Amino acid sequence: QVQLVESGGGLVQAGGSLRLSCAAAGRTFSSYAMGWFRQAPGKEREFVASINWSGGSTYYADSVKGRFTISRDNAKNTVYLQMNRLKSEDTAVYYCGRRASSSGAAYREVDYVYWGQGTQVTVSS
Repeated sequence: QVQLVESGGGLVQAGGSLRLSCAAAGRTFSSYAMGWFRQAPGKEREFVASINWSGGSTYYADSVKGRFTISRDNAKNTVYLQMNRLKSEDTAVYYCGRRASSSGAAYREVDYVYWGQGTQVTVSS
Protein backbone atom coordinates (compact mmCIF):
# COMPACT_ATOMS: atom_id res chain seq x y z
CA GLN A 1 0.00 0.00 0.00
CA VAL A 2 1.30 3.44 -0.93
CA GLN A 3 0.67 6.40 1.34
CA LEU A 4 1.27 9.98 0.28
CA VAL A 5 1.30 12.79 2.84
CA GLU A 6 1.37 16.43 1.75
CA SER A 7 2.59 19.26 3.94
CA GLY A 8 3.69 22.87 3.67
CA GLY A 9 0.42 24.56 2.85
CA GLY A 10 -0.77 27.70 4.59
CA LEU A 11 -1.77 31.32 4.25
CA VAL A 12 0.50 33.64 2.29
CA GLN A 13 0.21 37.09 0.78
CA ALA A 14 0.14 37.57 -2.96
CA GLY A 15 3.67 37.66 -4.31
CA GLY A 16 4.94 35.38 -1.60
CA SER A 17 6.28 31.83 -1.72
CA LEU A 18 5.48 28.41 -0.29
CA ARG A 19 7.12 25.03 -0.62
CA LEU A 20 4.92 21.97 -0.58
CA SER A 21 6.25 18.52 0.24
CA CYS A 22 4.79 15.11 -0.46
CA ALA A 23 6.32 12.22 1.44
CA ALA A 24 5.70 8.73 0.15
CA ALA A 25 5.62 5.60 2.29
CA GLY A 26 6.13 2.33 0.53
CA ARG A 27 8.67 0.76 -1.69
CA THR A 28 10.03 1.77 -5.07
CA PHE A 29 9.20 5.48 -4.91
CA SER A 30 12.04 6.20 -7.32
CA SER A 31 10.51 4.04 -10.05
CA TYR A 32 7.43 6.16 -10.56
CA ALA A 33 6.46 9.58 -11.84
CA MET A 34 4.78 12.01 -9.48
CA GLY A 35 2.46 14.93 -9.99
CA TRP A 36 0.77 17.84 -8.27
CA PHE A 37 -2.85 18.80 -8.87
CA ARG A 38 -5.04 21.41 -7.24
CA GLN A 39 -8.74 21.98 -6.68
CA ALA A 40 -10.26 25.35 -5.98
CA PRO A 41 -13.75 25.70 -4.45
CA GLY A 42 -16.43 24.93 -7.01
CA LYS A 43 -13.92 23.84 -9.63
CA GLU A 44 -12.58 20.55 -10.90
CA ARG A 45 -9.20 19.23 -9.91
CA GLU A 46 -6.58 20.48 -12.35
CA PHE A 47 -3.04 19.53 -13.27
CA VAL A 48 -0.26 21.72 -11.91
CA ALA A 49 3.05 19.94 -12.48
CA SER A 50 4.61 16.51 -12.87
CA ILE A 51 8.03 14.91 -12.84
CA ASN A 52 9.40 11.68 -14.18
CA TRP A 53 11.03 8.96 -12.10
CA SER A 54 14.52 10.44 -12.15
CA GLY A 55 13.62 14.12 -11.98
CA GLY A 56 15.12 14.68 -15.39
CA SER A 57 11.85 15.67 -17.04
CA THR A 58 9.29 18.09 -15.68
CA TYR A 59 5.96 19.34 -16.98
CA TYR A 60 3.87 22.35 -16.00
CA ALA A 61 0.47 23.85 -16.56
CA ASP A 62 0.69 27.12 -18.46
CA SER A 63 -0.82 28.96 -15.49
CA VAL A 64 2.16 28.14 -13.25
CA LYS A 65 5.02 27.91 -15.72
CA GLY A 66 7.88 30.16 -14.66
CA ARG A 67 6.54 30.51 -11.10
CA PHE A 68 6.39 26.93 -9.78
CA THR A 69 9.11 24.30 -9.73
CA ILE A 70 8.60 20.59 -9.13
CA SER A 71 11.49 18.49 -7.89
CA ARG A 72 12.10 15.21 -6.11
CA ASP A 73 14.56 13.60 -3.74
CA ASN A 74 14.43 9.86 -4.26
CA ALA A 75 16.67 9.23 -1.27
CA LYS A 76 13.99 10.87 0.92
CA ASN A 77 10.97 9.50 -0.97
CA THR A 78 9.73 13.06 -1.32
CA VAL A 79 8.50 15.29 -4.10
CA TYR A 80 8.37 19.07 -3.74
CA LEU A 81 6.52 21.96 -5.29
CA GLN A 82 8.21 25.32 -4.88
CA MET A 83 5.65 28.04 -5.51
CA ASN A 84 6.86 31.60 -6.08
CA ARG A 85 5.07 34.84 -6.99
CA LEU A 86 1.82 33.39 -5.73
CA LYS A 87 -1.46 34.86 -6.91
CA SER A 88 -4.93 34.78 -5.41
CA GLU A 89 -6.00 32.40 -8.17
CA ASP A 90 -3.49 29.85 -6.85
CA THR A 91 -5.72 29.38 -3.80
CA ALA A 92 -6.75 25.73 -3.71
CA VAL A 93 -6.24 22.40 -2.03
CA TYR A 94 -3.08 20.88 -3.49
CA TYR A 95 -2.79 17.13 -3.96
CA CYS A 96 0.13 14.97 -4.91
CA GLY A 97 -0.34 11.83 -6.91
CA ARG A 98 1.79 8.87 -7.94
CA ARG A 99 1.64 7.19 -11.28
CA ALA A 100 2.06 3.51 -12.11
CA SER A 101 4.55 4.58 -14.78
CA SER A 102 7.96 6.19 -14.80
CA SER A 103 6.91 8.81 -17.36
CA GLY A 104 5.88 12.21 -16.06
CA ALA A 105 4.04 13.28 -19.19
CA ALA A 106 0.61 12.78 -17.64
CA TYR A 107 -1.90 15.56 -17.11
CA ARG A 108 -5.15 13.81 -16.18
CA GLU A 109 -6.36 12.60 -12.80
CA VAL A 110 -6.92 9.13 -14.22
CA ASP A 111 -3.21 8.89 -15.04
CA TYR A 112 -2.43 8.72 -11.32
CA VAL A 113 -3.04 5.73 -9.09
CA TYR A 114 -2.42 7.00 -5.57
CA TRP A 115 -3.33 10.32 -3.96
CA GLY A 116 -2.55 12.20 -0.80
CA GLN A 117 -5.13 13.87 1.41
CA GLY A 118 -4.30 17.36 0.21
CA THR A 119 -2.94 20.54 1.78
CA GLN A 120 -4.66 23.93 1.70
CA VAL A 121 -2.93 26.89 0.10
CA THR A 122 -4.58 30.27 0.56
CA VAL A 123 -3.19 33.37 -1.12
CA SER A 124 -4.50 36.68 0.16
CA SER A 125 -4.56 39.67 -2.14
